[in-house]
Amino acid sequence: MGKMTGFLEFDRQPEVYEAADKRVQDYREFVHTLSDDAAKTQGARCMDCGIPFCNNGCPVNNIIPDWNDLVYRGHWQQALEVLHSTNNFPEFTGRICPAPCEAACTLGLIADPVGIKSVEHFIIDKGWEMGWVQPQPPKARTGKQVAVVGSGPAGLAAAQQLARVGHAVTVFEKASRIGGLLRYGIPDFKMDKALIDRRMAQMEAEGVTFRTGCLVGASTTPVGVVNDATEVIPADKLMAEFDAVILAGGSEAPRDLPVPGRQLKGVHFALEFLIPQNKQVAGDAPNPINAAGKHVLVIGGGDTGSDCVGTSNRHGAAGITQIELMPRPPEEENKPLVWPYWPLKMRTSSSHEEGCERDWSIVTKAFVDDGQGNVKAVKAARLAWQDGRMAEVPGSEFEIKADLVFLAMGFTNPLASVLDAFGVEKDARGNAKAGTDGDGCYATSAAKVFAAGDMRRGQSLVVWAIREGRQCAREVDAFLMGSSTLPR
Repeated sequence: MGKMTGFLEFDRQPEVYEAADKRVQDYREFVHTLSDDAAKTQGARCMDCGIPFCNNGCPVNNIIPDWNDLVYRGHWQQALEVLHSTNNFPEFTGRICPAPCEAACTLGLIADPVGIKSVEHFIIDKGWEMGWVQPQPPKARTGKQVAVVGSGPAGLAAAQQLARVGHAVTVFEKASRIGGLLRYGIPDFKMDKALIDRRMAQMEAEGVTFRTGCLVGASTTPVGVVNDATEVIPADKLMAEFDAVILAGGSEAPRDLPVPGRQLKGVHFALEFLIPQNKQVAGDAPNPINAAGKHVLVIGGGDTGSDCVGTSNRHGAAGITQIELMPRPPEEENKPLVWPYWPLKMRTSSSHEEGCERDWSIVTKAFVDDGQGNVKAVKAARLAWQDGRMAEVPGSEFEIKADLVFLAMGFTNPLASVLDAFGVEKDARGNAKAGTDGDGCYATSAAKVFAAGDMRRGQSLVVWAIREGRQCAREVDAFLMGSSTLPR
């Protein structure tokens, strides 16, 4: 906890955002970490609540009351040690995690919850600033070699954990840079990619080898999945050369919208827009999709859709509309009913605040041709929801002007070709079939092949990927050595 009476004395300390009209002019991060005094005040609000539900609300089980107390007392380095004990990359989660821990905060039942995410952001930024984040190379090498396929947060977390106990780890990535969808799916204005480069340098010093441009187990990828690979590595080659293989790729197959006019120019999957933009910001070729001066329609109300909104605003779109199939959520949740679980309620992102019209209970019926093979509008209709079922409202059809449409309706499964190449059994949703508890957890049906993150659980949060990468690393270590000292 923090100060005994802090939750009564202090208000929540928000992070400072740059003004919307200023931040849309570039792709730099615009959320500033707390000052030392503001962080202490925020930490002071942590209550002596008896059972810290925030710990269980956090997928990596961050020891939140302990580092809140240490921050309140100004013990920054000790707070960093506690934070790193459960989370390899708090600079990622401190920026892009939706903070289910705050939804579980006991103080949130009666007041604004503790700004846990902002304190996490503060601790890790302070740690890097002070030079406290250093490589942790192993004291001895085991002689075992592990291949990690995929360099997103699950793959990176697993690789770092295994390298620190002495295994030789090689990470394979089909893109030209390390980071997976952490690098390419999340805009730079939400997370500067220099943060990934900094962690890569630390991991290389710990013994991790990175190989980019390598597509493992398949020669091609489906439509909508970006592939920069210049080399194809057969699955049997990894099986022969490594003592264990971890499949940690993302859930990359986008959900499509097969309605009339889907083939029209100007209708794109969200990542066909977001990935080239991140590459452009990194100094690669210009994004072939330009939203400047166009009427943009984003179909899908989640984070990916929000990222399309923010990026379109930075392009200078003439107007942006975002529609969602589901009904409009309530402005506030019924806390006694849903706490400490993640509530369904209205959420407005920083990208929405920059400019966007939003609408709910909308079904897309067709894309309208301008006569030259380009989309010019979308035919839609309103929906009525009752008892969880939807029905189109008779006579409610209307058109939405759209020169550019982004499909941001989520992702269905990881690349089946990768799983098939290793002979991994899939679950009903097309993910790698592997459990998370008991003997043999994270192990797939294929000998010495493990799976973690989106590859195993499906589309999810960065913080869940880190958790699974860490836990999978422990199981691989135990598989190779007979036991493991890595945390569960």
